[in-house]
Amino acid sequence: MANGNRLLLMEKQATIILTLKSNAQEWNISSLAKAAGTTYVHACNFLILCESKGIVSSERHGRIKTIKLTEKGARLAEMVDGIHTIVNEKAQVPQQPGPSM
Repeated sequence: MANGNRLLLMEKQATIILTLKSNAQEWNISSLAKAAGTTYVHACNFLILCESKGIVSSERHGRIKTIKLTEKGARLAEMVDGIHTIVNEKAQVPQQPGPSM
């Protein structure tokens, strides 16, 4: 993520939310932490907060806890993705009118 995104979103938390948006695999805390480039503890604390706010849900499979976005979380992920798109757009420079003849 580019430095400009830090102005609007905390990079690692946004990365976790956007990573969960991809349904390519089942995500657990360790794999999310690795994908976001953060520690297990940081990801775990963030996901506990997200679960308390109804953004993610978790399910235990033995020792492994899988994490999924809720409907509310999916809407939030779309918004975060939209913000990244806007922030990363190239600024359009207005063209100067040519010399009058």
